[in-house]
Amino acid sequence: MDFTPESGTITMFSTSWCGYCKRLKKQLDAQGIGYTEINIEEVEGTAALVEKINGGNQTVPTVLFPDGSSATNPSAAEVKTRLAA
Repeated sequence: MDFTPESGTITMFSTSWCGYCKRLKKQLDAQGIGYTEINIEEVEGTAALVEKINGGNQTVPTVLFPDGSSATNPSAAEVKTRLAA
């Protein structure tokens, strides 16, 4: 599956219990930044994808950008800056 987001949005891999994920979602919502959330515990194959991106670690939130790049536990400011680039 291709999880690359549309221009101006991100794909965020998360879990339901991740405090960092909840914080980032709240900040993105406050700034009006669109995202698609994918729970790696519910969507088959996504935990392995997150591990691949993060050198073997299932670290969330892991964010994919429209250009195909990624970031692990980014700030909302970093997401906004990278989307504007």
